[in-house]
Amino acid sequence: MRSFRQRLERFAATCPFPSIGKTARIVATCSTSMLLGAACVLAQDLPSVDKITAMKLFEVPSYCEGVVFDHDGKGYISWDKTLTEFQLDGTHRDFAVTGAPNGHKVLADGTHLVCDASQHAVLHLDRDGKPLAPASKECDGKPLRGPNDLTLDPQGGFYFTDPGESGKDKLIGTIHYVDTAGKTHLVASGLAFPNGIVLTQDGKRLLVGESQFNRVLEYPVLSQGKVGPMKVFADLPKNPSGKWEDNQPDGMCSDAKGNLYVAHYGMQQVQVLDPSGKLLRSYPGGNRLTSNVAFGGPKHDQLFVTGAIQADGKPGAVFRLDLGIPGRVILPTKK
Repeated sequence: MRSFRQRLERFAATCPFPSIGKTARIVATCSTSMLLGAACVLAQDLPSVDKITAMKLFEVPSYCEGVVFDHDGKGYISWDKTLTEFQLDGTHRDFAVTGAPNGHKVLADGTHLVCDASQHAVLHLDRDGKPLAPASKECDGKPLRGPNDLTLDPQGGFYFTDPGESGKDKLIGTIHYVDTAGKTHLVASGLAFPNGIVLTQDGKRLLVGESQFNRVLEYPVLSQGKVGPMKVFADLPKNPSGKWEDNQPDGMCSDAKGNLYVAHYGMQQVQVLDPSGKLLRSYPGGNRLTSNVAFGGPKHDQLFVTGAIQADGKPGAVFRLDLGIPGRVILPTKK
């Protein structure tokens, strides 16, 4: 299929009216320049890798995940059986104990949605961390395997990944959507450990990290909970070790310009991809086992990174990257 520029150039070459053909050539050239310029601006706005240092905020006993912020600017992470609440100065306290908490989002009313692998559910907690009725436990009469991460949509529903025991040789990972009535729908299946998940700001694309194939997938959103055919959004850098377990996309988030930030497990990095999937930066993640990312801070321009410092998963730690790039606001307006 010809590009927009190619079609305009062909029209300009065959047009019997010289003035119209000249205009078409100018439009073709300018449109391409504008698109390239926009991509350059996206890259130039990002600080260079050598100017970014991952600063450790605090540690927990073991590998941590699921970083998110609430309406008051407090942060939360998941580790072992515990949800921990933290302040920007690194002070922290236990918020709740569930089973195996992971991905986490805060709703407009201040309550919490938490993916929990051992409870095979997306849990719903009140503002104080007390359990409410689960948000999702089954789909079409089948129990969930082990929800991992989630993303909210503007209509009040949410998408989540359910990798369970899926892998390269066991393509049973799924993606689900929970509507405002609380019904869970199957969105996609046949995946090798679907992990981090982000709905783009325009609501038109669903981006999903497929961990065991070291790539990010893209699904066009046709309507709430319904997507079109999948395509590969980006293949991520590979670890020199050559082992698949040393380069797995994990949690993800985006900035205000639509760039995607991918916690790259085993790589000790956060990969930054532009809206087309092009790799822009590979920032230090602090943790060797980089697990999740979220924007926060007073100006919402600091990137917080979870994971584990050592390969054995201990200790867990939260690092901060002072990017100076506004993150996309994913927190629904407070009710």
